Amino acid sequence: MSTAIKRAADEEAPLAKRPKIEGEVSPGPASAEDAPKPAAGADTTPVAQTATPTTEEPVASSSGAQGPIKRAPDPNSKRSQRKADKRKDKGKDKDKDGRQPWTDRRRGTRAEDATEDGEPREKAPRLPKRMCAVLIGFCGSGYNGMQIQKPPAKTIENELFDAFVRVGAVSRDNSDDPVKVGLKRAARTDAGVHAAGNLVSLKLITAIPGVPDLVARVNEELPPQIRMWGFTRVTNSFEARQMCDSRKYTYFFPSYMLIPPKPGTGNHTNLQQFCEDAPVPALDHPFWQGHTEDDPETEMQRKRLWRLPSDKLEALRRTAEKFEGTHNFHNFTVGRTFQDRSCMRYMKKIEIADPVVYGDTEWIAVTLHGQSFMLHQIRKMMSALVLSVRNDTPASVMDELYGARTSFIPKMPSLGLLLEHPIFDSYNRKAKAESKGAPGDAEYRAPIDFDQYAEAIRAFKEEFIYMNMRAVEDRDGLFDAWIRHVDAYTGQELLYLNPKGTVPAVAALKPGATRENPFKEKRKFNMTSFDEPIKDEESDEEVEEPVAKSAKGAKLAELEG
Repeated sequence: MSTAIKRAADEEAPLAKRPKIEGEVSPGPASAEDAPKPAAGADTTPVAQTATPTTEEPVASSSGAQGPIKRAPDPNSKRSQRKADKRKDKGKDKDKDGRQPWTDRRRGTRAEDATEDGEPREKAPRLPKRMCAVLIGFCGSGYNGMQIQKPPAKTIENELFDAFVRVGAVSRDNSDDPVKVGLKRAARTDAGVHAAGNLVSLKLITAIPGVPDLVARVNEELPPQIRMWGFTRVTNSFEARQMCDSRKYTYFFPSYMLIPPKPGTGNHTNLQQFCEDAPVPALDHPFWQGHTEDDPETEMQRKRLWRLPSDKLEALRRTAEKFEGTHNFHNFTVGRTFQDRSCMRYMKKIEIADPVVYGDTEWIAVTLHGQSFMLHQIRKMMSALVLSVRNDTPASVMDELYGARTSFIPKMPSLGLLLEHPIFDSYNRKAKAESKGAPGDAEYRAPIDFDQYAEAIRAFKEEFIYMNMRAVEDRDGLFDAWIRHVDAYTGQELLYLNPKGTVPAVAALKPGATRENPFKEKRKFNMTSFDEPIKDEESDEEVEEPVAKSAKGAKLAELEG
């Protein structure tokens, strides 16, 4: 074909037009003068164009070069069908709120955005939020711990957050997720643990129309075993756990737990292995002389009437002093090894009060003031303290338990454990130095002080914590059940409770190795309330996981008690 003929053919053949792509800007005329003029009387209203999804295909241009052209995809192709099915299934399992069923809807307290008639709900006016430290107390019986969890788990924070929402201290827009208001806690207590004082920090609406007293109004919404003591404005960067300097706990137990093991029990038999080298006073204690055949009820009555001698009280205090200072508490928690540096914990002070009698039973209170605690640490510390003193084991055994060998320490019952309150001395000093204005001013930051609520806290502890503790013990003898369970053990894992104060090689656990005749703990000792008398069943027993099989270290990092 000649050049002239080819040029003529190109001029006659119209160029294939590329369909407009959605969102694409047309190049338009080069100038306003080049723009075509509409015919007289023509409708100049812009017409909306709808683009069709396209694919590219080469096409011959007027110059003979290959250029791309867009073509709509075939709706019957396998690829198009897969995409359509995917879009169809994407929302298939969503609930009425448009969320996937696996979404972490921690609260579920948020109201629908529309009324029952389908009309849009009027939005509440936005009220200013302020970062606050909220001081609370609670009886942990019947609750799955402190931290908020997915329903149907019943926790302290679940109750508290719901109360804030109902009162209006947390807006409806933020009611579906506590993360939106930055909810944090100073001490994450385990299931059943009580707290006379604890602290949560979050952004609260403190000036609510029609609510002159926020604390009183929140307490109206809370169950009586959970109380809000007060709140204070804190700095916006406040983080409850990180800014907490230390925590104070108290553990209560009946003094009869310090009576040496009963003759004929596994614990007593194990002690006899060491009597050849030196006399063991615990083997021949006057409490058991002539009473080894008493029925359980008579034995329990005699235990309640027993009183702790002064020499035993001094031995208890000497051994407790071994906890003070910085030590490696890897044997006093779960899932940790000697090499784990996070097991280094600092205990400021351990104090043991003089025994006090309630009813027929004599009780002892041990206050533990530490920088921080790990999961089950206090219960295991108390177990090592009580078991070593009743077996006449020297206080030096604590130094052995801080060593590299892995030893098993049973957990004392949860029933006696109480968080007194967290302490924020460093924050209070900083707030005092940087605070502006006077109390009541917007920029004033008051110190975090539980002492100002001391009288209310004392009354609360007596009514909801101490009375519950003593009632369970008086009815069920829970502490006696625990000590009898320990004495019945015939294995080797507790052989460090000997008059030498050393950990025998046979008593050390080997990570990854099968434990022969392991000590089995009972779940009932993790409970603090019982609807009916306790039954002693084998199905209640469990073996604590060895270090090698524990994979919950990261998840348990914040748990304490």
